[in-house]
Amino acid sequence: MLKSMFDKLKNGLKKTKNNLIPTFSGKPVNEEFFDELEIALLKADVGVKATEEIIDFLKDEAKRKRIKDAEKLKSYLKEKLARYLQRCAGKLELGNEKPAVILFLGINGSGKTTTIGKLAAQFKKEGKSVVLAAADTFRAAAIDQLEVWAERAGARIVKHSQGADPAAVVYDAVNSAKSRGDDIVLVDTAGRLHTKEHLMKELQKIKKTIQKIMPNQPVETILVLDGTIGQNSINQAKTFKEATDVTGIVITKLDGTAKGGALIPICQELKIPIKYIGVGEGIEDLQPFDPEAFVEALIED
Repeated sequence: MLKSMFDKLKNGLKKTKNNLIPTFSGKPVNEEFFDELEIALLKADVGVKATEEIIDFLKDEAKRKRIKDAEKLKSYLKEKLARYLQRCAGKLELGNEKPAVILFLGINGSGKTTTIGKLAAQFKKEGKSVVLAAADTFRAAAIDQLEVWAERAGARIVKHSQGADPAAVVYDAVNSAKSRGDDIVLVDTAGRLHTKEHLMKELQKIKKTIQKIMPNQPVETILVLDGTIGQNSINQAKTFKEATDVTGIVITKLDGTAKGGALIPICQELKIPIKYIGVGEGIEDLQPFDPEAFVEALIED
């Protein structure tokens, strides 16, 4: 199973990997090699700051250890990348009470509802009872999409009509889950950013509603970012951070981009734990984030 997950990860990161790997193959360690590697890292969206630090680190190691073959620098590159990403590894915090409540944020198209559906299916597979709260009442399509995922995952859904108060949906979902002894409530929220103040008020109201019912239970607040836009998602993330306390990040669609290196500037700038990454369309392609496995899949010997 672990091997299969790693293969999926490796396959999902292929586009980013292809940017980096040819740079090492049969190359001598010289200025031309470092220039090529710098371009490859920037193409992979590692970011200017981290790229400069990585190149300086590799130059120092090559000089200190008299390394002449670029292939031998791979292990040092892995070490440096893993060091960046270890700062941002995190797991879901589900608390000690039932239900655990996980609130999902993210703009439309980021893969938020799909992430909720995949996680619901994974929790169900573990034998947990799951309730989906359709609190994105702004778009009828969002409620319909969540219903499809609830059916696929075998989860219960709590919904109101389009335009209803999102906090009222969350109240009903959490209350219902608590009274029935369900394990987890996954809350879908509206993804619009054009009125930041409205977003802030809506999220604060939802959180207050959850805290009224579950005063001692922490609310995981997960921001879903689209991996295909790379570091450009950082500004989106900052807007959501201003609106509410974000406790974790999911980065989706990494299989569809060569910008997988963006996890490094996202980690450096936001300092929020990355809890899951999406590396394909299957339910099992949403994987807990493991920095060592990520780097190994990206720069395999």
